[in-house]
Amino acid sequence: MAAQKTDLRELVLGMLLEITRDGAYSHRVLSDTLSKYQYLDKKDRAFITRVTEGTLENLIQMNYVIDQFSKTPVRKQRPVIRCILQSGVYQILYMDAVPDAAACNEAVALAKKKGFGSLAGFVNGVLRTVSRSREQIHWPQPDREPERYLSVRYSIPEWIIRMWKEQFSYDWTNESHWQEMCRLLEAFQKPAPVTVRTNTGLCTPLELKHELEQNGVTVRELREVPGAFLISGFDHIGALEAFRKGFFYIQDLNSMMVVEAAAPGENDFVIDVCAAPGGKSVHMAQLLRGTGRVLARDLTQEKADLLLQNKSRCQVANMRVQVWDATIVDETLVQQADLVLADVPCSGLGVLRRKKEIRYHMTPDTMRELVSIQRRILTAVRHYVKPGGRLVYSTCTIHNDENEGNAGWFVKTYPEFSQLSGRQLLPGEAYGDGFYIAVFEKTGRTGKHDTDTDAGNARNRYQIL
Repeated sequence: MAAQKTDLRELVLGMLLEITRDGAYSHRVLSDTLSKYQYLDKKDRAFITRVTEGTLENLIQMNYVIDQFSKTPVRKQRPVIRCILQSGVYQILYMDAVPDAAACNEAVALAKKKGFGSLAGFVNGVLRTVSRSREQIHWPQPDREPERYLSVRYSIPEWIIRMWKEQFSYDWTNESHWQEMCRLLEAFQKPAPVTVRTNTGLCTPLELKHELEQNGVTVRELREVPGAFLISGFDHIGALEAFRKGFFYIQDLNSMMVVEAAAPGENDFVIDVCAAPGGKSVHMAQLLRGTGRVLARDLTQEKADLLLQNKSRCQVANMRVQVWDATIVDETLVQQADLVLADVPCSGLGVLRRKKEIRYHMTPDTMRELVSIQRRILTAVRHYVKPGGRLVYSTCTIHNDENEGNAGWFVKTYPEFSQLSGRQLLPGEAYGDGFYIAVFEKTGRTGKHDTDTDAGNARNRYQIL
């Protein structure tokens, strides 16, 4: 009996529901699905990726179009029907290789397959009307509704656009300001590049480049970070022997730049307080060249397991992993560290091209809560820095309160620290995501312990792994 053919659009529907309805992380859902169905042809996996990611990164625009041609508003549609329509409209508007008739027919078949036969006519009517009337879609006008135009054009919520407009002091009557905003938003719609960093403990950059090219991978050197490359032209990363041997670590370029700014020196004791999945910890351990040590910590066992996996694959000896809550002071580490890295939980608005759902799930209230958590972490981990040592604060977001605001608050609240540098990196400037990096040095008096850090109850509350 012949094996049943995998319904690619059904896989897409399942992922879209998991992400938009259930709140799952898009990069994890897509990665898990591609891993499960890695036996599929490369072309099929590319189709799954394109439709899923394309629908998510254009979701506001898809809803805007559907609402013009549907008697039932998107917000009132059943989740299954809504996702079928969203992905169907994406295929019609953006995928020339997919005939409109095929997009409509497959959507109707999928609605029936999922038990919504009574709505098959509705699905068919909406999609065929979009196909016939695509040239008559009424788009917002940039001169009349600039924020709404940008929101629909780039599928970024209006409140985020208004926040960035204020943050960068943009004036829409200034053409250069308008173009700068468009370039920023366009960066989030471009595919995220795959950048890797050489594991110099196991091979040289030249050896890695040679091995990758021998396996048909296109490799381009990135001068911003020694041993960093932009790679493309491979099927999937797990199939590369160099990856399985731990010869490289997949890491965003600007994530590497955080460690370059930290600049750990030989024999340093480094504490990475929010370390999972481990890219920065491994990078710092390698820069120590077999000397010193890195203590990599995170909040849960699940995150610690990720750290241990990467430590093992990259064969890093001078790195230890612990489960620890970064908001709680560990008395045993007070004034012990030459370098503390606080790459804190943040709103993630700098990584929207990788985690596309963040723009739809994030809220101003959540961002205010994150600022509070970030300050609690800084308040606790500052105790670990030796006099003359450094603390590096970083986020993967573009939000003044979490970035420059927190940096200013930190030096004002704790004058024993001075800020050496602060930099907002934007996507599209090179190959990296949006990151903020600030470096502080402990130069003055030692701050007293704070009663709100729960330091007195902290001893022996971690697990060494």
